[in-house]
Amino acid sequence: MASSESITSGEFIRHHLTNLTFGRHADGSWGMAQTGAEAAEMGVMAVHVDSLFWSFVLGALFLWMFRRVAVRATSGEPAMLQNFCEWIVEFVDENVRGSFSGKNDLVAPMALTLFCWIFLMNLMDLVPVEVIPRFLALFGIHFQKVVPTTDPNITFALALSIFFLMIYYSIRVKGPGGFAAELIMHPFEAKNPVLKILFIPLNFFLEFVSLISKPISHSLRLFGNMYAGEMIFILISLMFGAGITLTLFGGFLQFIWAVFHILVITLQAFIFMVLTIVYMDMAHQHH
Repeated sequence: MASSESITSGEFIRHHLTNLTFGRHADGSWGMAQTGAEAAEMGVMAVHVDSLFWSFVLGALFLWMFRRVAVRATSGEPAMLQNFCEWIVEFVDENVRGSFSGKNDLVAPMALTLFCWIFLMNLMDLVPVEVIPRFLALFGIHFQKVVPTTDPNITFALALSIFFLMIYYSIRVKGPGGFAAELIMHPFEAKNPVLKILFIPLNFFLEFVSLISKPISHSLRLFGNMYAGEMIFILISLMFGAGITLTLFGGFLQFIWAVFHILVITLQAFIFMVLTIVYMDMAHQHH
């Protein structure tokens, strides 16, 4: 793309880091942004159509595949896909049993969904940078980011969903008083009533910061790792079309990074799932 359209490396990178955005234009009309500047001007009310589209498609793929296996499951000699799905279910179930001490039938299915869904979204990072955007450009679609987890809106949405569930179950299990006591009676404790009162604002500040940091770190860890990986793929793709030597070297680097990135995308899905289980376990603990 860089050579065929005679654009600079900076323009190439900015193009591939711009989402297909729907929102309100400066003149008050609604529509798709045609440039990166238009997308930025749309502000917080804009919708990243590509991130939402690929998220829904990959989520539907996960549901379809597991439902298909569940419907056709056999107790004799299972097919390869059934073996694979059963292995994933057992893997997630072992992690839930090892990290979650409460009783909640929601946790294991939620952990399985998050692991598979995030893995599939991360897996899109292995699709060559130019393939899908070039194909969609034939139909007049100028921007296309196909890795939803490189969009902080997606990772924050996932993390905030877990955060709100954690707050809900904390209040439900401990009661409003127990949840409030966790925020104002720890980590500093005292038997003296005066000291107890004095420690309340300090405890609340420390616990509130700890509470708010959970969804922030939960989302930014996934986003940061996937964004960095996507950026490296984009930088490597700049070598293609710059001469036979750089093209061959770029192809070699892309293969090596793709092999290493398989570990990254799996690990990030696993970490997000494990943190979800841990946060849900904290919500179900009694102090």
